[in-house]
This record gives sequence, structure tokens and C-alpha cells, in this order.
Amino acid sequence: MENKIYLSIIIPAYNEEKRIADTLVDISRYLSKRDYSSEIIVVNDGSKDKTSQIVSEMKGTIHNLKFIDNIKNQGKGGVVKQGMLEATGEYRLFVDADNAISINHLDNFWQYTKEYDVVIGSIEIEGAQKKEKYEGFSKIYRNVLGKLSKYLVRALAVWEIHDTQRAFKLFKGESAEKIFSCQTIMRWGFDIEVLVIAKKFGYKIKELPVAWLNPPGRVNFMSYINTLKELLQIKWNIVRGKYK
Repeated sequence: MENKIYLSIIIPAYNEEKRIADTLVDISRYLSKRDYSSEIIVVNDGSKDKTSQIVSEMKGTIHNLKFIDNIKNQGKGGVVKQGMLEATGEYRLFVDADNAISINHLDNFWQYTKEYDVVIGSIEIEGAQKKEKYEGFSKIYRNVLGKLSKYLVRALAVWEIHDTQRAFKLFKGESAEKIFSCQTIMRWGFDIEVLVIAKKFGYKIKELPVAWLNPPGRVNFMSYINTLKELLQIKWNIVRGKYK
């Protein structure tokens, strides 16, 4: 009889050769001290660097590491969906490859899983911490656009959720399969859509504070514009009743 997996951790990766190894080691070390079964699923989003090579080589040293190596870029939402539906865990967590939110936060999430179907990390509620690596004008414009985009997301899609974009979301397995099977947004706005779908299914969502280290990355002005476009698509889907 095949052993059941209790926790699946899904990590989308695009050009993460400088960070993926440290993240995998950190998560593996954390899991080795827990008494439940687990798997780590890295989903490569058509990386052009050595991400694929590094992850492939680490399969021999990281326990229960699985690797989905996509040649073609699908978008972050696309590979998270792929990982969630390939996973077999009773619970399924997706995190970023940059390790911006420590896996240790998961210890606090478990106590809410009996009452809630989805538990998500947030930096916009009391108790959260945010450390910036940006300075000057870059920091100002990112903060302004970030606050504006969060308000628009709440106004147009999920008012009760203060922060939809943190990549630290825990789903019950059954919930994940239903939610991600209905996902249509494959890039930046997918976080918003999966929470909208969760609400439509009647799943209960709990938002918890986390500490977030904002690393240098790919989020730029066009990222906000593209997310806005996808937010409007999600709103249109809501109006049309597509998520019913």
C-alpha cells in the first residue's frame, strides 16, 4: 500500500539558480525535524539559467524531492497550478523560491486547519513584519503602487482579504484540487483568482501575519500593470458568473 503524503510543498522556479539550493536545504532541514510525511515539488517555469541542473542534482540529497521540468514558460500561476494538481499531500503549501517567508511560519498555521480550508500569509495585518532591500525612489514607488494595487484587489475581488499576493498559502488537498482545477489566470494575478474561487466554493480562509524579507526580484512597474489587467479579467469573470 502506498504511503500517504501529509504535506506537499510546491515551489515555482524561474531563473532561480542563485537561490533555489539554499531554499531547498532550508525547507528540507525543517521537514526532517517533523514527524509527518512530506514531499517537495519544484516546478521549473522554462528557466534559461542553471535552475534545472541544480534542482536535478539535488534530487540525490533532498529527501522526497520531485522535479517538474517545463521547457516552455507558462507563468507563475501556471506552474503553481501544475504543482498543486500533481501533489498528493493531504495539505498543500506553495512558497516562493526566494525564501522570502521562512518555512518556520508553518508551525503557526496548523492550529487553524481544523476550522479553515485555506490559510494564507499576510504582511498587511497586525503582527506582520516587512523588511525592505530597496531604497530611495524605488522603495517609494513600490510601496505606493503596492498599497494602491492591494486596495484595488480588495475593492474589485476579495474585500475581506488584506493581502492576496504573499506566496505562502496552505490548502487542504481536496480544496486545492477543486480550486486549482478552476484556475484560468496563469501569471501574476493567479493569487487573486484562487482566493476568489475559494470563496465561491464556500471555503473558509484565514489570513495570518508573517515576516517577509522583500528581496530584489522581477517585480517592476509592468508587473503591476499586468496584474491590474488580470484583476479586471477576474472581475469580469465574477460579473459573468464564470466561477459558479
